[in-house]
Amino acid sequence: MPVTSPRFNHFVREFTRLVDDSSSDETQVLSRGRELLAELVGRDDWLPDLYAQPHPQYYQQYLLHADPQDRFSVVSFVWGPGQKTPIHNHTVWALIGMMRGGERAECFELGLPGQPMQSLGIEDLNPGIVDSLSPRVGDIHRVSNKYDDRVSISVHVYGGNIGRISRHVFDPQTSTRKTFISGYSNEAEISG
Repeated sequence: MPVTSPRFNHFVREFTRLVDDSSSDETQVLSRGRELLAELVGRDDWLPDLYAQPHPQYYQQYLLHADPQDRFSVVSFVWGPGQKTPIHNHTVWALIGMMRGGERAECFELGLPGQPMQSLGIEDLNPGIVDSLSPRVGDIHRVSNKYDDRVSISVHVYGGNIGRISRHVFDPQTSTRKTFISGYSNEAEISG
C-alpha cells in the first residue's frame, strides 16, 4: 500500500527535484534535504498506521518510497520500547527526522584491527529534529529508542535504496566488520 498523503507526496516531489538538480553535490542535498524533512516530520498526521507498527522484538524498517533510479529512499523506523540497532554503517548519506518519541544515537570510530571501537559521543533526537550522516565524515553508529515504555518513530532518507545496499555491522570489542543487507519489514508487500 503506497503512502498517499498529500504532505508525503509533496515531500517526494520536492526531494526528487532536489536530487535532479544537485545529485552530485552531497552538501546541497543534505542542507536542503534537511529543511524538506523537517517540514515533513514537523506534522505527525500523514504516516499510515500500517507503517507505524512496532514488533515486540525487533525495530521495524518500512520502505515508504524508493526512487525509480535508486538515488534515494524514504523509510519509517518504528522502535518498540528499549529496542536498538547493532553498531552499523550506511555507505551512503542519510537524513534522520524524528517524528514521535525519541532516539539516542551513539557514533563510533573503528579501532585498530582486533582493538575496541571508540565512542565519539551520544546525541538525543527529539520530535522535529533532523540529523545527517555521511560516509565522508563518519557514518558508523548505534541507534536506540530513547524510551523503555513507548514507541518512537523516525523518518530516514538515504542516498540509495538502503534495503538493497551491502553494509556492515561491527563488533565493538574487536572492530571486526560483517556484511549485511537489511531489506525492509514490509518486504512481502514490496515483492508481491
